[in-house]
Amino acid sequence: MESQVHPSTLRNTNYLTRITGRVWKYGDDVNTDVIFPGKYTYSLTDPAEMAKHALEDLDLAFAANVRPGDIIVAGKNWGCGSSREQAVVCLKEAGVGAIVARSFARIYFRNAINYALPIVACDAVDSVESGEEITIDFTAGTVATPRGAYTFPPFPPEVMAILEAGGLIPYTQQVLKGA
Repeated sequence: MESQVHPSTLRNTNYLTRITGRVWKYGDDVNTDVIFPGKYTYSLTDPAEMAKHALEDLDLAFAANVRPGDIIVAGKNWGCGSSREQAVVCLKEAGVGAIVARSFARIYFRNAINYALPIVACDAVDSVESGEEITIDFTAGTVATPRGAYTFPPFPPEVMAILEAGGLIPYTQQVLKGA
């Protein structure tokens, strides 16, 4: 049984329509066992502890050096593998502001939205290097890199509302209070 982490316990980020952040660049097929090592799946349940192990099997420097608002840029199929939510929780709690990748595993994409971690599918990976800054405009559907601009379908208002609420559970609670 996977542990459940309530989104409201995670680092709360007030999403604007735009974010600028430092890039951490990775390749294709980064799976959930690499994002959050499987050996911790059932032993760590505190999001702050999870964050200390984010990407440790891929990049030992990440957890110690990631700063709030940093952006992961990756190749295709980010988040493939198991459906564990910890692979989103550890990055969000570490301060990652967004993820840009050529493509995402379907379940990872949904988990990211559910936990209010914005993710964008576009082909910007070849136009940016680790350490550079990029800007994502979620409303306009653009990613601006040092070597070009890329487009993606803007988030619909419903998805923006989930992100702004802090995740699906807080969003649902807001909707039910207003009903």
